[in-house]
Amino acid sequence: MKYIKPFNESTNTSEIEAICEKYNITNYTINEDGSIDVNGNVNLVNRQLKVLPLKFRNVNGFFNCGFNELITLEGAPQRVGGDFYCGDNQLTSLMDCPQSVGGDFSCYDNQLTSLVGCPQIIGGEFDCSDNNLTSLEGAPKRVGGIFWCYYNNLKNIDYLPKYYKELYIGDDPISKIIKLFTTSNEYGRISNRENKDLIMDFIDREIIQQDILLVNRLVEFLHDAGKPKYKEELIKLLKNDYTIR
Repeated sequence: MKYIKPFNESTNTSEIEAICEKYNITNYTINEDGSIDVNGNVNLVNRQLKVLPLKFRNVNGFFNCGFNELITLEGAPQRVGGDFYCGDNQLTSLMDCPQSVGGDFSCYDNQLTSLVGCPQIIGGEFDCSDNNLTSLEGAPKRVGGIFWCYYNNLKNIDYLPKYYKELYIGDDPISKIIKLFTTSNEYGRISNRENKDLIMDFIDREIIQQDILLVNRLVEFLHDAGKPKYKEELIKLLKNDYTIR
């Protein structure tokens, strides 16, 4: 397979046009800085990319660069009118990702340890499942759809957005605690207003501080929530995941 070199400052117009043709990118405009605006979709799925081949600025449709070998999002568009997908790559950071996304934002199945850099308002769903997250720091403040965060190593949810439609969480240390006081289905779906209020109360009480669980505060919270549990049972359930105090 013939590879065209990634965009850099010396890339000229003819090279940009050749790259666009190679990746079936149409309805584009080349800007003075060498970036491109696309009036439509960009589909770069499963192209064995380690870096993005162009510098994008605005994409009106969806932008999908999933199922590659990307280690950086340098060159990603600043604004995406539709969905943005960068799942199934080797990303360790969301720096350089779009700051405006009108639809879904999916960064699942990477090697992310932080969400710092992601846009703060997502029009659709947000999926950060199957990463190496220990915290939701940097998460969006508002998600128009479902907030997915399965298969990480989350020990707290301190940065969970206040605004989301539903929460799906599971197979993380924190999910063991959340299941004690919320009503969720077998897939970890949490959606009703009462559950959201309880979750925010749980966060506000600072029951978990880094990886330290203040078990007396948890017992008091569960009692106030009408979900009494014995301290000894909680210690047994959570001692492998937290430092108990």
